[in-house]
Amino acid sequence: MGQAQRIKDEPLRVQQAIVELYCTAVCPYCRLTRQFFKDRSVEYLEFHADADKVIWSEMEQRSQRATVPQIFINGYHVGGYEDLIEMDKSRQLDKLLYGA
Repeated sequence: MGQAQRIKDEPLRVQQAIVELYCTAVCPYCRLTRQFFKDRSVEYLEFHADADKVIWSEMEQRSQRATVPQIFINGYHVGGYEDLIEMDKSRQLDKLLYGA
């Protein structure tokens, strides 16, 4: 964590959040989520739910959903990719990631 990021003309920001991504290898929305985070230099922990039934079960228990991706920021359940995009559009994502 703690990677610095500069967005457009805004001041340098440091990611303070722990981002967890439950995903599978073949899910297109998982790939979009990874690319979204990569494009914004967001560091995250990736859990491969398709490779381990225990991880899948943990994801379902935490999110109350049986679809991927599932995204958590500092323990807060963001939801899936479309929820992430909506949170980004409303500027709520920056608040979670950077405390902005």
